[in-house]
Amino acid sequence: MSHTLTGDPEAPLPPVARSVARMFVDRVTASPRREALRFPVDGGWESLSWQQTQTKVFDLAAGLIDLGVAVEHRVAIISSTRVEWILADLAIMCAGAATTTVYPSTEAADVVFIVSDSGAQVVIAEDESQLAKLRDRRDQIPQVEHVVLIDGKPAASDEGWVLSWSDWEQRGAARLAESPSLVDVVIESIRPEQLATLIYTSGTTGRPKGVELMQSCWTYEGAAIEAIEILRPDDVMYLWLPLAHSFGKVLLAAQLQIGFVTAVDGRVDMIVENLATVKPTFMPGVPRVFEKVRARVIQAATAEGGVKAKIFHWAFGVGEQVSRRRQQGLEPTGSLKLQHSLADRLVFSKIKERLGGNMRYLVSGSAALSHDVAEWFHSAGLLILEGYGLTETSAATCLNRPDSFRFATVGPPFPGTQLKIAADGEILVRGPGVMRGYHGMPEQTAEVLDVDGWFATGDVGEIDDAGRLRITDRKKDLVKTSGGKYIAPGAIEAQFKAICPIAGQMVVHADRRNFASALITLDPDTLAHWAAEHGVTGDYSSMTQAPQTRAFVSQCVDELNAGLNRWESIKEFRILDTDFSVESGELTPSLKVKRKVVETKYESLLDSMYGEPRS
Repeated sequence: MSHTLTGDPEAPLPPVARSVARMFVDRVTASPRREALRFPVDGGWESLSWQQTQTKVFDLAAGLIDLGVAVEHRVAIISSTRVEWILADLAIMCAGAATTTVYPSTEAADVVFIVSDSGAQVVIAEDESQLAKLRDRRDQIPQVEHVVLIDGKPAASDEGWVLSWSDWEQRGAARLAESPSLVDVVIESIRPEQLATLIYTSGTTGRPKGVELMQSCWTYEGAAIEAIEILRPDDVMYLWLPLAHSFGKVLLAAQLQIGFVTAVDGRVDMIVENLATVKPTFMPGVPRVFEKVRARVIQAATAEGGVKAKIFHWAFGVGEQVSRRRQQGLEPTGSLKLQHSLADRLVFSKIKERLGGNMRYLVSGSAALSHDVAEWFHSAGLLILEGYGLTETSAATCLNRPDSFRFATVGPPFPGTQLKIAADGEILVRGPGVMRGYHGMPEQTAEVLDVDGWFATGDVGEIDDAGRLRITDRKKDLVKTSGGKYIAPGAIEAQFKAICPIAGQMVVHADRRNFASALITLDPDTLAHWAAEHGVTGDYSSMTQAPQTRAFVSQCVDELNAGLNRWESIKEFRILDTDFSVESGELTPSLKVKRKVVETKYESLLDSMYGEPRS
């Protein structure tokens, strides 16, 4: 084992609340009239202060108590990211219960499994389509006593079992009128070790596992994020991430601790438009979103051609020089400083304006961010702070700091968290953010969580001389060629997506093969623009298979191979005529590729690149 690395001792934790509900009440007390939540309504945006938020949350919490929900009882939420998700989750916390999160894209059979396995007594469903997943299999979830519908009204046949959102709220308000201190009493009784959240991991095979996260996991995370002082009470966060994912959930804990504004809208197709309106100071995201922004900006500039394209490429040449100096802790001087000022005025300011004009940081998590993508944004004056964590560690384990970042690392651990690297390179984590275990799965828990509290992440990495962690790959994703050489597919795939502006996804395949091959998908939007510029016509499927497209992707693969070891280079590839999606099962809701699913689905196509099926 390597030495143990502990989070920054010079960033001591502030006092940690006893529970998420107590953290919420303390925030309301500290800043009752400050804006808490901003959300879209009828083409505009409305806001709730912290005091207004508490009023709604307490009504909903009392409504849950009136429905029979008690301490550590499970309440499931099946909804996209929206203000009601946050209000419902806070209400569950204030009722002393535990939230079971379910992605709205989850198939009905898995929804029923998660609701049943978690023991949820109440389910909050976004709309009729989510309700149908439960109604059609009601006999399989007899413990569900009530379903609350966020949008829409219950059908006559659902009377008594389904409530509308307003029914729930009014029920709670009536109960509070009878017992004004009802919720306060419950909040005082909640203990740090009690269950707060059950998040089911989206595994690539088998049933998902329910990760049990305690009240103390989230209160610690909020305090740890405050301790490193990257966020302020006057910040505005734009939140579109799935709140069923731990990345989204940990940001809610940070908001309660620090008190910044959250503008929430889960519609991914509205991100660009909303950024211009909300003008956030920071935005969390996943690498795929940053890759798409970069690709579209480059493509638009290249399409303009002429002087504008030359200015664009000149500006980024200057920006790269400045970025590299700043990575060394230096600022531009002399002629470089003047050139950078001009580049910012002509090019970079326009890119920053597209992101609202006030962005202090972007935060990337959930998957590896390409070094090239991070440096491109930094060249434009936009710093992406890459972080690391898993559902089992409450999402936030490490994060780069603005004053000591290094691309291709995920920074040092948070204060109070410890890391070490096992003999085989696996990253081990210990700290208050680590899960209690997998729900009802003691054997699987024991496989990853030892008696001393060290959690085996399944990721492989190393620690640099400044105490920053670098992830090299998922342990289970490392593959060995038939020649005995190890390949880390994730790193190769991230490099390719940074090189190829029309790439959607790449899946590198090499396990027990004599060379590496790849399946490649193309991003529909960027492909359409590229095709128009290069005389490629037809629908998406035909554009992916056009000779010009194949030739361009081949050039990108050649560029990728030039930077790889011989045994890592992609000898064969196939372009698929459809992109991966959450709905078709190849992507998790956080947009990570389900490698095993893809390899199984396209087994015959992979075999064809090697001439015969693998034994």
